[in-house]
Amino acid sequence: MEFSKNLNIAVKAALEAGEAIIKVYNEEDFEVDFKSDNSPLTTADKISHTIIMEHLTKTDIPVLSEEGRDIPYSERENWDQLWIVDPIDGTKEFIKRNGEFTVNIALVRNQIPVLGVIYVPVLKELYIAEDTFGSYKLFDVDKYEDDLKNKDWKALPIDQPDRPFRVVASKSHLSPETEDFINDLSKDHPNLETISKGSSLKLCMVAEGTADYYPRFAPTMEWDTAAGQAICMYAGKTVTDYITKKPMIYNRENLLNNWFLVK
Repeated sequence: MEFSKNLNIAVKAALEAGEAIIKVYNEEDFEVDFKSDNSPLTTADKISHTIIMEHLTKTDIPVLSEEGRDIPYSERENWDQLWIVDPIDGTKEFIKRNGEFTVNIALVRNQIPVLGVIYVPVLKELYIAEDTFGSYKLFDVDKYEDDLKNKDWKALPIDQPDRPFRVVASKSHLSPETEDFINDLSKDHPNLETISKGSSLKLCMVAEGTADYYPRFAPTMEWDTAAGQAICMYAGKTVTDYITKKPMIYNRENLLNNWFLVK
């Protein structure tokens, strides 16, 4: 497998951020602030953002990050490509210490994700995707190595025979509409199994073939989904905007996503 320059930079950024996040995660106590929308912000979010920005700014491609979200659309609208970053996706899960949080980095070109990196620090699992070669997963990786591209990468989806039909849904944001959708699905799939999971892990589960559907009928932002959409798309899955009925697009004026369905 040959990494492009941008993919290599994104992988290095994600893994170094993951190392720093774990150091904070393993502390007995860590500081939690709250943003203007009342969502939590930890020391680890800030450290991760700083590390990732140090790497991505070397590419001369502009960055839209959850922790730097206040860039006006008048500035963004002429960007034909940009990085979209969530330094910690699933901060609530981080605070709960359940391990279900990720580092998300995507490269978006002409509103379509063309590269995605998702790192799961607690599980030491790394997902990558690029439009030129597909989606892959690497197990048991906790730091960046120069020969990372030569490791035992698994192409996605990974064959999982004889498992039940499975829907994955949000652990912290399960809406009534999502419950109704799952109930309707169960009519055609009486043995349907539902799994609750935090962060972009839900997108990763569909990409790797662990789950069949991920309905999201509750608010998300572009940085929550861009990297996961790349992982899904280049594994042959779809991430469909529930309003437009088309693949989700990015760097919109309104950064709040519509509802969507991954399958």
